[in-house]
Amino acid sequence: MNTKEVLLDVKNLEVAFGKGKNKFQAIDQVSFQIYKGETFGLVGESGSGKTTIGRSIMRINEVTGGEILFHGKPINGKISKEWDREITQKIQMIFQDPMASLNERAKVDYIISEGLMNTKHYKDEAERQKKVHDALLEVGLLPEFASRFPHEFSGGQRQRIGIARALIMEPEFIIADEPISALDVSIRAQVLNLLSNLQKQKGLTYLFIAHDLSIVRFITDRTAVIYKGKIVELAETEKLFANPIHPYTRALISAVPEPNPYKEREKVMEVYDPSQHNYESNPPSFMEIEEGHFVLANDEEMERYRTTLEIEV
Repeated sequence: MNTKEVLLDVKNLEVAFGKGKNKFQAIDQVSFQIYKGETFGLVGESGSGKTTIGRSIMRINEVTGGEILFHGKPINGKISKEWDREITQKIQMIFQDPMASLNERAKVDYIISEGLMNTKHYKDEAERQKKVHDALLEVGLLPEFASRFPHEFSGGQRQRIGIARALIMEPEFIIADEPISALDVSIRAQVLNLLSNLQKQKGLTYLFIAHDLSIVRFITDRTAVIYKGKIVELAETEKLFANPIHPYTRALISAVPEPNPYKEREKVMEVYDPSQHNYESNPPSFMEIEEGHFVLANDEEMERYRTTLEIEV
C-alpha cells in the first residue's frame, strides 16, 4: 500500500469548540493517509468525532491544530483563491440526512448545479443543462426529475440527488458521511452499489464515515476506528475484522449481529471499559503492531497486544 499515491494526508489534526472553561476538544492528534482510488472507512459510535473530521476536510469546521494536505498541499488555514476554487471542485461531500441537506424551496435542477454556478464550471446554459441531465442519469434518476422539488421524492431518491450534486463537480475525492443511515434497509444496498460502481467508472476516492460495521466491511479497503476524538486502531478492513487488537474495536465488532442464530446465541459480547488503560505514568502513542496495522497503546499494552497477536496468528 505504501507504493500508492497519497491523495489526502491528515497530520496531527486537532479540532476544538468553545474557549476557556467551555473548550471542548472534539478531535485530538488524529493522523491518517488516504490513497488514491481507495475507500477509507472511519468508524465509531455517535459523538466520537467522525463527522467533525469530514467537515474539517471540507473546511466547514475550523482546524485548531495540525494540517490537512491534498495532493501534498495544505487545504486548511489561509490558502490562495485559485487553490480554494480548485479544491472546492475536487473535494465533495454526500451528507447524512437527505431530507435536511436539500433546499426544499429549490428545484432539483438548481440543487444539482448550484456548485457549478458558484465555480463557473460550465461554458453556457446548454452545457449546464446537459451536465444536470447526465448527472441524473448516472445516479439512476430520470432527467425530467430536474423540474421537481425535493419533497416529491423518497429518501433513496433524495440521496441519489445528493450524490448527483457531488458528481456534477467532477471531484477526485468524496466524503460520504453516513450516506445510507437515514434510508430504508431495502434501499441501502442500491445506494452502496451505486457508490461502488461510480468509483470504478470515475476512479473516485472515498472517505466513508459510518457506525455500522457490517457496511464498512462491505465497502471499504482500510478502516480507522475512532473513540472520543482519537483513532485507536487502523488496518486493512479484513485484517481489522479478522484480528481486532484494541479493546474498543473488539467491543464494536462483538456488537455486530450474527445472521446465523446458533452463532448469535453463542457469541460473547465485549464491553469496553476506558478505565482499563493506565496512561498516567505511561501515555499511549499510535504504533505499528504489524505491517499496515496501527494501534493506540503504551509500551506495556503493546507487549501484551503483540503476545496476543502471535498466539492468534
